[in-house]
Amino acid sequence: MDPKNWNTWNVRSVLSHVLLPEAFGIALGVKSYSTGRCLREALIGRKGKGDEVVVPGPRSYDGTYTSLVLTWQDVKIRVETAVRGREWFALVTPLQNQIKTASLTIEAGVLWGRDGWGRADENGLSVQNNGGSIAVVTSGTRLYEPVVEASGPYMLVSLDEPVCMTTDATRLDRVADIIAENKAAFLATRTAANAEQQEVYDAMQICMAWDTIYDPFKDRIISPVSRIWSCDWGGWVLFDWDTYFAAWIAGLENKELAYANARAITDEITEKGFIPNMATATGFKSRDRSQPPVGSLTVRALCDMFEETVLAEELFDALLSWNRWWPENRDQDGYLCWGSNPYEPITGCKYETLPINTRFASALESGLDNSPMYKDIPYDPEVCRMQMADVGLMSFYITDCRELAELAKRIGRDAVIDELLARAERYAEKLKTLWCKDTGLFLNKRLDNGEFQHRYSPTHFYPLLAKAATEEQARRMIDEHFFNPDEFWGEWILPSIARNDEEYPLQNYWKGRIWAPMNFLVYLGLCNYNLPDARKALVEKSEALLLKEWREYGHVHENYNADTGEGCGIGNSDAFYHWGGLLGLISALEQKQK
Repeated sequence: MDPKNWNTWNVRSVLSHVLLPEAFGIALGVKSYSTGRCLREALIGRKGKGDEVVVPGPRSYDGTYTSLVLTWQDVKIRVETAVRGREWFALVTPLQNQIKTASLTIEAGVLWGRDGWGRADENGLSVQNNGGSIAVVTSGTRLYEPVVEASGPYMLVSLDEPVCMTTDATRLDRVADIIAENKAAFLATRTAANAEQQEVYDAMQICMAWDTIYDPFKDRIISPVSRIWSCDWGGWVLFDWDTYFAAWIAGLENKELAYANARAITDEITEKGFIPNMATATGFKSRDRSQPPVGSLTVRALCDMFEETVLAEELFDALLSWNRWWPENRDQDGYLCWGSNPYEPITGCKYETLPINTRFASALESGLDNSPMYKDIPYDPEVCRMQMADVGLMSFYITDCRELAELAKRIGRDAVIDELLARAERYAEKLKTLWCKDTGLFLNKRLDNGEFQHRYSPTHFYPLLAKAATEEQARRMIDEHFFNPDEFWGEWILPSIARNDEEYPLQNYWKGRIWAPMNFLVYLGLCNYNLPDARKALVEKSEALLLKEWREYGHVHENYNADTGEGCGIGNSDAFYHWGGLLGLISALEQKQK
């Protein structure tokens, strides 16, 4: 990713193209004559009545080629852009129009409060600051209408024919050719690299590329979970395991972006020394709670991908601090429990007070916000912990200790290896006490009364990730639960709560819907055992789930219906959420191991 060129850096619209470092922006839009309204910003996956529908097309990470199709108020256009050197080119092709032909709006200015000015005249648009200047010219019929929803200099061009735009006036007549050439070059590279799994790689890469933005607050490139989430949170929002997994996905094709995301979330480490559940552009962080510790697992995977240790060397101290934080704050009777510690508000965000030091806040730390597993579990505000030994958390933590010990070995931090392995062994022994021979599964256990809990989720397979199960135990887990149609088996897998749970029919968020990170973590666990039947099934069914919505709508969903495989139809499943691509990463990793 080149942070010194044109790309779709502006989080607020996929129709906005920005030149860095100058922060010169060119924003495209549509003026509708059936309503008189203008569409000035567009995002992928909006679901409101009358909202735009954006189908993302092939695009490069570096912005040298981008494409999408937008439909809004009976207007349908294809937008393609290209970059050559420091010059920008765009072609907008009308595919469907209104009775009175709609118009294309073209705005230009300087973003993020940077110095500069813009103007419009008969020649086009120009923007300038101390860093330089650009001039935007266009083909087509210019319209001069005073009532346009624009906040700065703009041009209005009829969409009665394709419209070409560029910052290089000498090549206005070559815009279509340049875009076609850049497109061909990009597609040829992708086909050559990933021909056998083209659709899977496309879904992952296109979602990651469109979800990648520039953060003007900290001058960095990041991939928030989605643009919609980021706009709702003041510019960007990073979640713990979401962002580490984004780094893993990006690592398939873009080392710089992978490292940037791993750094970004690790850099949000709190004053108490842990990676927060979430951090936002406003300065708010969930300083009461963390989220699943998958940082060391991800960094180790990236080090393996690129056969180097530079990322481990850079992030090791923060990951070690985080690792030490868990037993200091979440240990009870030798088990690990989810929790939430009160603190004095810093930003005034309501989430600094409303859910703090409660059972719900501790469920948020798990990442499984409304999981039925936690519904009736008591919470002790004196110790700030849910009163349940959690199989998932203990499996995460054991894995984190071992992965971090391996990184320590690689970068010469030998002094902490024994410390890490000792903790891994200690918690592995405690995790083994959660094995229930009657049910053939590791079970969560209430710590106030010692009772095993029988609400099952894919987290009960995570001991495979921690290598805590024997081969016999692993086979029982798979035969009696993974392949059990009353629990997890079916056309679409893995539901986030067992199918026979009373709340499964709700199919609402973690109440039964399928989440890509669960499939991914179970897959990594299966790779540690001789379980080829389950592994093959999870690979094939995960890929099928990803491609179903991708082929129909160009969507990569936050979560999916476990009965129908659909992502749409519910408000709390973002349609373009990059960790949905983990369903494809499973296939990609499996293919690399063949």
